[in-house]
Amino acid sequence: MANYTDESVLKKVVGSAARWTTKYSPSDKVPVSGIYRCVNCEREVTCNEGDGFPPQNHSQHAAGKPILWKLNIRTNTTGEL
Repeated sequence: MANYTDESVLKKVVGSAARWTTKYSPSDKVPVSGIYRCVNCEREVTCNEGDGFPPQNHSQHAAGKPILWKLNIRTNTTGEL
């Protein structure tokens, strides 16, 4: 789980855009920079836009539990809203 302090400028948003709801597989291209969480094991990784998500061997799951990354916190590296 990502942690933050009272001095943080995190802002809660309604996550209906595709960037918040889409699940990504290992090595898929990262659509936006941010902190992604695996929906099965809850491990988090920081990824940069345009890079690939961590490969399948980054973290192993029990049989039948695929690695699927979902955006948890978007990091605004370009100043866009």
